[in-house]
Amino acid sequence: MYKVICVSNRSLCKGDFLAQIKATAQAGVDGIILREKDLSKEEYHTLAKEVLEICEKTGVLCILHRFYDVAISLGAKAIHLPLPVLRQMTQEEKEKFSILGASCHSIEEALEAKKLGCTYITAGHVFPTDCKKGVPPRGLHFLQEVCSAVSIPVYALGGINSKNALSACKQGAMGVCLMSGFMVSENPSAYLEEIREHLRK
Repeated sequence: MYKVICVSNRSLCKGDFLAQIKATAQAGVDGIILREKDLSKEEYHTLAKEVLEICEKTGVLCILHRFYDVAISLGAKAIHLPLPVLRQMTQEEKEKFSILGASCHSIEEALEAKKLGCTYITAGHVFPTDCKKGVPPRGLHFLQEVCSAVSIPVYALGGINSKNALSACKQGAMGVCLMSGFMVSENPSAYLEEIREHLRK
């Protein structure tokens, strides 16, 4: 079964952010990437601690983002990084994590991420998305090329919805990452089931 990962974004959330994260975790997503780029390190630490607790209670993988020193201090075992941040990490720091991911936007970046020790990568943006307004999507052919170039799991990112998720996975992706859908959904369980139903076809 293809995996479905939620990528957080507080600015899109209409109600209480932690309540939305809890509902999404309880829905049974395969993971939550806590990607709150506007927060300071101290603010992120406070939020990450709460989200880690929610995910632990629901048995959902919590993947922290960017601040790998915060993740290490909280004992988190999964981290997702922009490639420039990944390049700065020491081998000792990388070994603190059993799951290490990076955002990639080309075959070259995907190959570099694997060489730097990533256990998975995200590739995007695949489809048009409001998060990247005015930036042309890289498309399914790009995704297929990245999936063929590396032996580690690739997750499609950018403009993913229930109707196009399967077409992304058919290019070789292990699963999909969705942001806005989960952040605005009034019923994350029904939303997730809709995605999984399309992925089963």
